[in-house]
Amino acid sequence: MEHKIVILDGYTENPGDLSWDGFRALGDLTVYDRTTDPNDIVPRIGDADIVYTNKTPIQKDVLDNVPSLKFIGILATGYNVVDVEYARKKGITVSNIPTYGTAAVGQFAIAMLLEICHHVAHHSDAVHQGRWTSSPDWCFWDYPLIELDGKTMGIIGYGRIGQATGRIAKALGMNVLAYDMNRNLSLEDEHMHYADMDEVLSNSDVIALHCPLFKDNAGMINKDSISKMKDGVIILNNSRGPLINENDLADALNSGKVYAAGLDVVSSEPIDENNPLLKAKNCFITPHISWAPRESRQRLMDIAVNNLKAFLAGRPENVVN
Repeated sequence: MEHKIVILDGYTENPGDLSWDGFRALGDLTVYDRTTDPNDIVPRIGDADIVYTNKTPIQKDVLDNVPSLKFIGILATGYNVVDVEYARKKGITVSNIPTYGTAAVGQFAIAMLLEICHHVAHHSDAVHQGRWTSSPDWCFWDYPLIELDGKTMGIIGYGRIGQATGRIAKALGMNVLAYDMNRNLSLEDEHMHYADMDEVLSNSDVIALHCPLFKDNAGMINKDSISKMKDGVIILNNSRGPLINENDLADALNSGKVYAAGLDVVSSEPIDENNPLLKAKNCFITPHISWAPRESRQRLMDIAVNNLKAFLAGRPENVVN
């Protein structure tokens, strides 16, 4: 029997610069760019035995109405869009993509930091607008320029991505304080040490969030934790938006307690037009693109295909349920 494969929301993974042929070789493939109407989910899955989703939810009500389904692949690392426990009870295997974006996400955290330190885009725009041509001086700058050498980066969550960010930070001359529940002491050296949360908050010039989102750390960046930070701290988050209490961060940015924030994620995505961070001072927000370099997406595609091959061979990999 030929396998029937449905991809519910493939556009962000492959807007046209990659190939779905790896899936086509394994069955009858249907790809939808987006599935935004919840009422379309069950009809689109239909009698497929394999479905892939990125952000389209597959919860209990869907699982009860797709009796042919045997495998759910998630085109991402986070798997909260799927009711994994209920899928397990129904004998449906769920696999995710755990490590495809490590280099890209670490690189992007540093890109946000360097933009905050130098405002490269702003100053390039100023030059193109003629302001350097008409300047009375041989140079000008509109924002304070920040040198990172010798400063301290606190990284909350020191797994693969946190470590990637830490390596780049050290290459820039920064010292790293890392907070993680599971410490790999072999990573410590002259410029990187583990620390408790209060030490990270109080001693860091830059704080980067690279931890998963759990119930007990939602809103961990709030008025209380911010009060423990240095005046003029920089906060980076390209992990999960709900780690931050956005009203509290907006207040801290507007008061100057937090000098700047670089955010690639927010609490609700796409961002709500009333999100207080949109009007906060010195807040850089990008549309959840840390993961999206072509190299990273190709790696995701390759792992997703291999997950399916492993399942079909009876040896499922990266199973989350």
